[in-house]
Amino acid sequence: MANLQFSGLVFGIPKEIMSGERRVSANPDTIEQFIAGGAKVLVEQGAGEGSFIRDEEYVKVGAEICREPMQVFGNADIILKVKEPAFNEIQKMHEADMMHAGQALVTFLHPAAPANHNLVKTLAEKGILSLTLDSIPRISRAQEMDALTSMSTVAGYKSVLFAANTLTKFVPMTGTAVGMIKPATALIIGAGVAGLQAAATAKRLGAVVYATDIRPDALEHAKSLGVKVIETGIPHELTTGQGGYAKNLPEEWLLKERAIIRETVVNADIVIGSALVPGKVAPILITEEMVKQMKPGSVIIDISIDQGGNCDLTVGGEIVRRYDVTIDGTKNIPGMVPTTSTWMFARNIYNFVSNLLKDGKLQINLEDEIISSSIVTKDGEILHAGAREAMGLD
Repeated sequence: MANLQFSGLVFGIPKEIMSGERRVSANPDTIEQFIAGGAKVLVEQGAGEGSFIRDEEYVKVGAEICREPMQVFGNADIILKVKEPAFNEIQKMHEADMMHAGQALVTFLHPAAPANHNLVKTLAEKGILSLTLDSIPRISRAQEMDALTSMSTVAGYKSVLFAANTLTKFVPMTGTAVGMIKPATALIIGAGVAGLQAAATAKRLGAVVYATDIRPDALEHAKSLGVKVIETGIPHELTTGQGGYAKNLPEEWLLKERAIIRETVVNADIVIGSALVPGKVAPILITEEMVKQMKPGSVIIDISIDQGGNCDLTVGGEIVRRYDVTIDGTKNIPGMVPTTSTWMFARNIYNFVSNLLKDGKLQINLEDEIISSSIVTKDGEILHAGAREAMGLD
């Protein structure tokens, strides 16, 4: 007998509207699986174009193409998105206002980021059940759902290519007829998945690479890549939380961390900011004073910007120049590598949703660590711990 896990449900796949976002939340493979499980799937016309997936490919596996986003948002039980709802300039309407009470939303919400607080309040007020993919715990059972890790791999890789493209000098040591050109120096702040990928990519390009992280285990991973590590000496119990993720440091220790990395930041040609605390605002580790002392032409790529950023001067979604240093706050780096990132993301979100559903019904079991960590709004309430802390609700 076929497993009709999604029986009677309608999934909605809208076209992403963030500038430069080319990913889509489902590909033909995952849509085929949803439909095989008894679901109906509505896909907005052109949703897959940025990832080179044509509407015909969706139709071929049984999806229904909708001309307007309102058809998707208005008729779906569960909306699957890549990025948080935003204002649709063409429709002159916010995507959240296209949704209705009792609907479920699964996406990257980044609910602790100040820019998203009003959105989170709106979702709660409208009675929408929302879950965020950036708070999935790092446990073995959740590995196949961990979209943050998948997208971090892409962001770490691409961030170094951005930096190399912007930098005003060569990255590798280069011999020329007029002398030897020294290699660029790169500092990777945060040696999680994104940071390790950034360190490996910078090393492949020939940079002298430094990495720092408050977690001893993360530094060991960085050492295995052959990069130079900067140890902070912060006590382990203050640095590492559940699942091996970094914890928020008390202010006194945050000041010490900044003091330890300051010299390397100032002397670096490339700084990649990838330090994150799951579900919370990213720590500020690169201050304005440090930027002032950096070499003219240096580059900071702040890939933690979705959660506020690691640099005091980063502007979300913009590339700015301050004190002759380029600071890149691009917010959708994985969306610029759409073929690979969509392939991973579609599988992550399918696996996550599969954990929520049984016999066509949502099973919101708050005893399940995956669900309790990722739930943001339910029954008019804001439940996400990081969002509540950042919004001053506790």
